Amino acid sequence: MSNGGLSRARLGRMHDIMAGYVARGEVPGMVTLVSRRGEVHVDAIGAKAAGGSPMWRDTIFRISSMTKPIAAVAAMILVEECKLRLDEPVDRLLPELANRKVLKRIDGPLDETVPANRPITVRDLLTFTMGFGLVFVSPDASPILKAANEQQIGMGAPAPSATPAPDEWMRRLGTLPLMYQPGERWMYNTGADVLGVLIARASGQPLETFFRERIFEPLGMKDTAFSVPAGKLDRLATSYWTNFRTGTTEVYDQAKGGQWSQPPAFPSGAGGWVQPPNAIFPSARWW
Repeated sequence: MSNGGLSRARLGRMHDIMAGYVARGEVPGMVTLVSRRGEVHVDAIGAKAAGGSPMWRDTIFRISSMTKPIAAVAAMILVEECKLRLDEPVDRLLPELANRKVLKRIDGPLDETVPANRPITVRDLLTFTMGFGLVFVSPDASPILKAANEQQIGMGAPAPSATPAPDEWMRRLGTLPLMYQPGERWMYNTGADVLGVLIARASGQPLETFFRERIFEPLGMKDTAFSVPAGKLDRLATSYWTNFRTGTTEVYDQAKGGQWSQPPAFPSGAGGWVQPPNAIFPSARWW
């Protein structure tokens, strides 16, 4: 072991703990990756699906909200190139969000609004302070949540097959008032989806093309994408989630024939990417 690096004893303890989750049936399998001071270790445990084939080090997973920091990197590339400015209103490229109205109270009627105090900025999107986002309560808890869910603009778990294309997505979002004034409150998720549309319009390229050419290809991230091609579907893990009403674990998305087996209409900057755990460590060695 190098000075300050990873000892086999510590890696062994981590393996035993992670393998316990698989042995107890809490997850069918997992891949862990540890990088410390130049040493990278990958450990594949269990199977890609319950009762399925073994997990591999290059198994592809839906990375959900880890898409968000990738979108932030893309936005900052455009800031460096002066195609975006942090405190610039987004209205120039996202006219659907100009002249916003804001609810007087979040649980109030949709027509009880006041004008926004100021425009939404690029910084608001990056910091999730645009005034609109996820609220972790029942979808019908208030008129704005009910309307947002009816518009299918990504108010729940990632659902690429149910979300409209970017221009239509922006049109639908633009019909709704903001929940809070821009800059007033941190609200999760929606800002990253809006950021994805902004990146595409500012760059003049589809979002996936910009990401691939400016981030993924330079870093050798050949398997990071919004969907998995047919030739790689045997590497995509089945996705599971917990049904909190019943307390049971259920399949959320199959590999073959699932939502990520074909390109989405809406490339989500908030939660749309898939990639293997060792995407940026292609030379990582097995534990």
